[in-house]
Amino acid sequence: MTHTVLALHAHPDDEALLTSGTLARAAAEGHRVVLAVATDGDLGLAAQQYAGDGRLGERRLAELRESARALGVARVVHLGYADSGMGPEVPPDPPGRVRFARVPVAEAAARVAELLREESVDVLLSYDRNGGYGHPDHVRVHEVGAAAARLAGTRRVLEATVPRDAICRAIALAAKVYRFPPEFDPASFERAFSGRSEITHRISVRRHVGAKRASMRAHASQASVDGGADRTLAAFLRIPRPLYDVVFGREWFVDPARPAGAPVARDIFEGLS
Repeated sequence: MTHTVLALHAHPDDEALLTSGTLARAAAEGHRVVLAVATDGDLGLAAQQYAGDGRLGERRLAELRESARALGVARVVHLGYADSGMGPEVPPDPPGRVRFARVPVAEAAARVAELLREESVDVLLSYDRNGGYGHPDHVRVHEVGAAAARLAGTRRVLEATVPRDAICRAIALAAKVYRFPPEFDPASFERAFSGRSEITHRISVRRHVGAKRASMRAHASQASVDGGADRTLAAFLRIPRPLYDVVFGREWFVDPARPAGAPVARDIFEGLS
């Protein structure tokens, strides 16, 4: 039996890092995959060749569509909110748009719920309560996703995350063969994402890691920087393929509604009739 999964993300490239393997696996297994982003990510860091003319958001949405093709995504939706940036203060709203972190949860949730109903979504993918590493737009995705699922009666919400100990080990392993850029702070991950005991779904994506890598590669602007140092995404793409497959061969989710003590699931559709 086939199902529909909708992945709700904050910016283009977020899908590549957190859920692309799961989306590629679902598409390969014949399920319908829908990808929605709240913003165009136009406040993301990028080299002048991508951002110098003020069209970074447009380019990032084009990169998103290329990523979606690599993953087998059936539909891409841009909600049209403005990127809130990393702070510490949310910038003023640009003309005609509202920063996503400033949008009332109920308003954004109503729009997402409409999409959930339109697509008859069985599984919604969003973010954990920490918003991963705490970006205000990621935290808002968590809040909006949970509210939208309640409005639409979506049967399952899975919050994309990474077990803290796993990502810290992966970073330490990658650091043996690559020097991370100056802005990359490994210690920040000790306070981010979710504890291993909270993980309810551990998804093997080893068979689809080629699609995951292609999804990452599609976001060229987010692997760019002026001055010669690599961005984090570029660093990930420089990891040799056998090691890359180990580091990125699994994806993790938290189901807040899953009973405590239940076995860790291996399929996002497990138990759905």
